[in-house]
Amino acid sequence: MDRKELELQMQQEGRLPPGQSVTLKFPVLHYGAVPLFDPATWFFRIFGEVEQEQRWDWEAFQALPRRKLCYDLHCVTRWSKFDTHWEGILISDLIHAGLIQPLLSARFVIQHAENEFSANLPLEVVVSDRFMLATHYEGQPITPEHGYPVRGLIGAVPGNREAKDVYLWKGAKWLRGLEFSSTDKPGFWEQAGYHNEADIWKEQRTGS
Repeated sequence: MDRKELELQMQQEGRLPPGQSVTLKFPVLHYGAVPLFDPATWFFRIFGEVEQEQRWDWEAFQALPRRKLCYDLHCVTRWSKFDTHWEGILISDLIHAGLIQPLLSARFVIQHAENEFSANLPLEVVVSDRFMLATHYEGQPITPEHGYPVRGLIGAVPGNREAKDVYLWKGAKWLRGLEFSSTDKPGFWEQAGYHNEADIWKEQRTGS
């Protein structure tokens, strides 16, 4: 199936948001240089409005419970890529396992990444199956350009419109920690003028 045929199919299935076009490629878009990864010094933090802070080194992080899920990806630059397959860690699984215990005051999650980059999401999105700490794409470790070793992946679940779908920029590449917060803290792109909510179906690309 070529790109135009796939685009028509996705329109008919109600999976193509307004203003988007289908791509068969996986464009690389980010700000700044790709950071180097050193497994000997790398760690991942859970902190903020939680019962107990967590810090996992690379070996411990890889041992956390994992899932394989399919997502539709929608970029604010107007491309959409469908039925992509990822492997990684769901925050809901870590909560159910007692590894993360958010306080009742926690309402937002701020992703902290390399180069002091950040991205913000409501707690209910982060604990849904739309958000993953992704380590693998299509059966292979994600490439450095796409966020190796861990990226916060935010995607739409095919056939499920019950929860909020947001643009791909709301997931940070080269992720190093999650801050559970009682207040919202706009991230890098929101401070640069992108919409704080980023609902793909409402075309919330820029503005408040």
